[in-house]
Amino acid sequence: MPIHPHTSYRPVAVAPPGRGAWQLNALPPLSLYIHFPWCVRKCPYCDFNSHESKGGFDEAAYIAALLTDLEQGLPLIWGRPIHTIFMGGGTPSLFSAEAMDSLLAGIRARTKLLPDAEITLEANPGTVEADKFRGYRAAGINRLSIGIQSFNPEHLAAIGRIHDGEEARRAAALAGEVFDTFNLDLMFALPGQSIEQALADVETALSFSPTHLSCYHLTLEPNTYFYRYPPALPDDDTAADMHDAIEARLAAAGFVHYETSAFARPGHQARHNLNYWQFGDYLGIGAGAHGKLSFHDRIVRQARYKQPAAYLKAVADGNAVQTEETVGHDDLPFEFMLNALRLTEGVPTAFYSERTGLPLATVAARLEAAVKAGLLEADPMRLAPSLLGQRYLNRLQTLFLPDGTPG
Repeated sequence: MPIHPHTSYRPVAVAPPGRGAWQLNALPPLSLYIHFPWCVRKCPYCDFNSHESKGGFDEAAYIAALLTDLEQGLPLIWGRPIHTIFMGGGTPSLFSAEAMDSLLAGIRARTKLLPDAEITLEANPGTVEADKFRGYRAAGINRLSIGIQSFNPEHLAAIGRIHDGEEARRAAALAGEVFDTFNLDLMFALPGQSIEQALADVETALSFSPTHLSCYHLTLEPNTYFYRYPPALPDDDTAADMHDAIEARLAAAGFVHYETSAFARPGHQARHNLNYWQFGDYLGIGAGAHGKLSFHDRIVRQARYKQPAAYLKAVADGNAVQTEETVGHDDLPFEFMLNALRLTEGVPTAFYSERTGLPLATVAARLEAAVKAGLLEADPMRLAPSLLGQRYLNRLQTLFLPDGTPG
C-alpha cells in the first residue's frame, strides 16, 4: 500500500542534529540483567558465556561480587527505578534459593526496585528441585524461564542436553504449580526432527499451561562445537514449514506471536525482553554481562570480564567493566531497528526519536524503501514489519546499516 503524501515518513524540513547538539530529552525504562556463568555441561550449540562447573564455585563469593559490581555501577543509574530483573546464564538455578534471596535483598537495599518489578530466573530441568523452586518464589522471583528445548529424549541427546524427557516434564509441571507466570523454551529444526515431532513438543508444552513460550530455530553459531562439527539438520524449507505450523498451533491455543521467537498469552509478554526490543536501558552485572545505558548526551554499551576468575578479580580491583563504548550516531538507526523490528506489532514511531535522540528524517528514505519493498507496514504512527518483513527480517534490518542502501 503506498504512503499518501500527507502521511509520509519524510519530514524534509528537519535536518539531522550536529554532534554537539545531540541529546535525549528523557531516559527510557531501566532493567537489570544478572549473569550466572556456570553450567553443568556446555551444550554443543551454545555461544553464551557459560563455563562447566566441574570444580564447583563459591556461591557466596559470587553473590558478594555481584552486589559489589552493582554498587560500582550505581553512579550510572542513580535515582532511576528498575522495572525488571532477568537472571540468565549459564544456569542460574545452580544457585540456592538462599543465595537468590540474599542477592535480591541486596539489590532492594541499593536500588529503587519497583514493587511490581518482573523478576525472572532461568532454570535448567536438570537442576530442578521442588523446595528450590518454592524458595525462589519466596525470595521474590515471580517469573521462571525453563530451558526445555525438547521433550523427546532422542532429540535432547542429539543436542547435548543433560536432562531427559521425564525431567523436562517434571520441571514444567513444577513451574506451573509454583509460579503464576512461566516460560518454556523450545527449539525446532533439531537433528533428525520431523514437523510432526516439532508439533508434538509444542503439544506437550501446552499441556502444562505455560503463560509464555519461546520457540527458537536451532542455528549453528560460530565458536560452538556444532559450528565446527555440524550435525545433519532439516533443510531450510522444512524448518520454515515447522515455524509456520508452530505459529498456527499456538495461535489456535490463544497465544500472541509478539516477537520473532516469542509467544505469550495476552498480558504475559516478557516485560524484560520487551524493554530490550523497545531500545530501553539495562545495566548488566556478572561475568560477561552486557549493558546499554542512555544519558542525556550519549548512549553507551558495556561488557564485563567474561572469565569468572577475571571477573571476580576485576570487581575486587574496583571496576568489572572490560569494555565501554559510545554508540555512534551513524550506528543508532541500525541498533534501534535491529531490536524494534523483531516485534510483530513494532513500536510507536515516536520511540525512534525518543530513544535515539535522532529525528525521523535520518531514516526517512530507508523507511520508504522498506515500505516500497513490502517489508514494512505503511503506517506513519508505527514502525512495524509486514508479514513479509517478519519472514525476511534480516533483509529489513540490513536497510538501516550505516552503509545500507535505502532503495
